[in-house]
Amino acid sequence: MTTAVFHAAGLLDGAGPGAVVTVTGPEARHAATVRRMRAGEDVELVDGAGLRVAGTIAAATKDALSVTVTAVVREAAPAVRVVLAQALAKGGRDEQAVETATELGVDAVVPWQADRSVSVWTGPKVTRGRERWAAVALAAAKQSRRAWVPQVAEPVSTTALAALAARVVSGGGAVLVLHEQATTPLAAARLPEADERGADVVVVVGPEGGITDAEVAALEAAGAQPVLLGPHVLRTSTAGPAALAVLAQRLGRWG
Repeated sequence: MTTAVFHAAGLLDGAGPGAVVTVTGPEARHAATVRRMRAGEDVELVDGAGLRVAGTIAAATKDALSVTVTAVVREAAPAVRVVLAQALAKGGRDEQAVETATELGVDAVVPWQADRSVSVWTGPKVTRGRERWAAVALAAAKQSRRAWVPQVAEPVSTTALAALAARVVSGGGAVLVLHEQATTPLAAARLPEADERGADVVVVVGPEGGITDAEVAALEAAGAQPVLLGPHVLRTSTAGPAALAVLAQRLGRWG
């Protein structure tokens, strides 16, 4: 049986074997009422920033989950971060992309208000949309038992995304724009070395209607590489995760 993972940010600092960590709120309710976990069962607690604590449940109620710590592991951040710049999309397809990308190991997500995005975040929608994506990333990180939870950045315009691309490239990273008319396969794109700490690889995915020529030109001018993912055109919800799988192999994450 897979060991359940619960998020306990702010509660794990200084925890060592023998200590008791008590989690309250939604995580405790999820453990007791949804997972129906009981005293004596093994669990793991993570802080979302690489700290993983293994332990045994001492007590579980709908209001509190008390865990006796048995082991503490600090997982290092990857040398090369992989970032998904995902265009806003309708019908929850952008959230599907965030969910699957998190399961596949993405390190950060940037919401992109692309020219052809049907979904538009303005006013209060900006905060609500970002919070929704963050909740999706957190749930997917727990499901896939990750100690690191991807951070969801503030949404960006194409101009801001191009500026981000320029910074990434100047820092030794790579920005890959998935485009059906590109001639360079993703498998042959230029990437930083797998141990080049501090470098980023940013994957840019367009909305349902695709990326415009002007957007491609702006990103290319900033140093981005248009790349071809494969012989078929994928939905905006699956293109990013498919690219991340290729990159995970190339960067040695799945070695």
